[in-house]
Amino acid sequence: METTNWLIRELTDLAIASRDYKQKALFLSAIELVKEQEHRQEQLEGELDGTLWSPNKW
Repeated sequence: METTNWLIRELTDLAIASRDYKQKALFLSAIELVKEQEHRQEQLEGELDGTLWSPNKW
């Protein structure tokens, strides 16, 4: 989570500083990708926890 927040801050700073539309769009898209990856990782961790505690899935 700490790394994700750092990366989002860095990409945001780069997007703000960029004057090129394509670069700005790339940075903003990268931010969305990082957020989506974080969300998927949380989901997979929850699924793993659920599987480990469910005797039906052993």
